[in-house]
Amino acid sequence: MAGHSHWAGIKHKKGKADKQRSKIFSKLSKEITVAAKLGDKDPAINPRLRSAIQAARSANMPKDNIERAINKSSINSELSFENLRYEGFGPEKVAVIVEALTDNKNRTASNIRTIFQKAGGSLGTQGSASHNFTQLGVIKIDKKVISDEHIFELATEAGADECKSNNEFHEIHCPINEIYNIKKLLEKEIDKFISTKIEWRPLNSVEISKERNNDLINFFESLEEDDDVQHIFTNAEFKK
Repeated sequence: MAGHSHWAGIKHKKGKADKQRSKIFSKLSKEITVAAKLGDKDPAINPRLRSAIQAARSANMPKDNIERAINKSSINSELSFENLRYEGFGPEKVAVIVEALTDNKNRTASNIRTIFQKAGGSLGTQGSASHNFTQLGVIKIDKKVISDEHIFELATEAGADECKSNNEFHEIHCPINEIYNIKKLLEKEIDKFISTKIEWRPLNSVEISKERNNDLINFFESLEEDDDVQHIFTNAEFKK
């Protein structure tokens, strides 16, 4: 888990199961609706929508829920979501980036600021935390779908920067502006993806002792409970 910036990955490694399945589906539905609203409703020609649907399927989201989320983009034409990024520092002075999808930025900003303050942290301005990270495209594929050798070969041919495998999945890194082009090439031989995301990865990690783990975990879980929060990235590295 060392150096893993995405809170979902940290949580998974620490065996922290999601308390509310419906909350996961709600966030996935929101991304599907926005992707369908911003582009074509046909996932075959809308890569963001296609990736959102694949992520929903990986989370075992029912087909009816996915279709409702797509249809919602047409039914409520006045619905408008914004992608927002918040940066700050949490307990133990760890750098944190929070990505949100919201229809009310004042509400979201107020909620996130309160969570930071209650944890003894603080929100900063744009750039205050992100200079500790680099942004890259990350494509994840289940280990069962394709062998280490084959995925490495495909990723190299597609123009990816890096391809590595662990016990659970293959992870491909690429420039953020190339993520959907590279994924489209991979789709010629792969039809199941865990996720396709633009992530913030830390340049240097802050090691957190076992004694201080709980403060940070509670802080991240509070952020995750907020309906508008989609992704959380940190430079915290939990000691095993």
